[in-house]
Amino acid sequence: MANYTAADIKALRGSTGAGMLDVKKALDEADGDRDKATEILRVKGLKGVTKREGRTTSNGLVAAQAGDGVGTLVEVLCETDFVAKSEKFIALAAQVLAQSVASGAADADALLKSSLEDGSTVQELLDNANATIGEKIEVKRVSRVEAPVVVSYLHKTSPDLPAQIGVLVGAEGGDEQIARDVAMHIAAFSPTVLTRDEVDAETVENERRVAEATAKEEGKPEAALPKIVEGRVNGFFKENVLLEQAFAKDAKKTVEKVLAEAGTKVTSFVRYRIGN
Repeated sequence: MANYTAADIKALRGSTGAGMLDVKKALDEADGDRDKATEILRVKGLKGVTKREGRTTSNGLVAAQAGDGVGTLVEVLCETDFVAKSEKFIALAAQVLAQSVASGAADADALLKSSLEDGSTVQELLDNANATIGEKIEVKRVSRVEAPVVVSYLHKTSPDLPAQIGVLVGAEGGDEQIARDVAMHIAAFSPTVLTRDEVDAETVENERRVAEATAKEEGKPEAALPKIVEGRVNGFFKENVLLEQAFAKDAKKTVEKVLAEAGTKVTSFVRYRIGN
């Protein structure tokens, strides 16, 4: 019988993120030698990396860092919520974020190709984690925001999971508090653009067609259609455009009005939600 204890199993699971059965098999094969068992898990895991490429990564976390006029937001995905809340995965995501900040990467491809201090790439780091943890792990998105004021906000959608929603806001004027309030608003109301000018013409035209067809189906008078259509298109803008949304903390004011009163101008924002 292999010379290891329940504490050894727990320690190896904690350090590798591997499943209980895999850990026991590795310790059996290594005759209780934890270092050798770790190597066994890694080797066997790397053989399965290619097989895992087609799996779905619908869990994970978002991580962010902001300060001195720069903000970075990363989305790191895995297959299950069990792994998403594990110490191993959370530490990996922190390492990915730190490298994204250090390298100045503005997209996932640039980050994955960047080199860590030991000379390995971030992609190799993920492959190794993929091997020991036994799940497909990937960096889905990376964003970088630069502005005089940049704040980040992370939100947990479940108390037992890491942050699932992350926001960066770049602003000019005012203080960090108003920018942070807007970041919290963005997390809750998920605007897609800053101003209505950023909505492409094809999308607006499609909204007009749908609004007109719906109004006709409802039997609205022909003479009233232009006003009804315009009202519904404006409703679309109010739902999707940040500056036109009713502010979370004071629904009687738009985000644009709140910012104007605070002497602040939002120049850009990014919002990630795991699975979206």
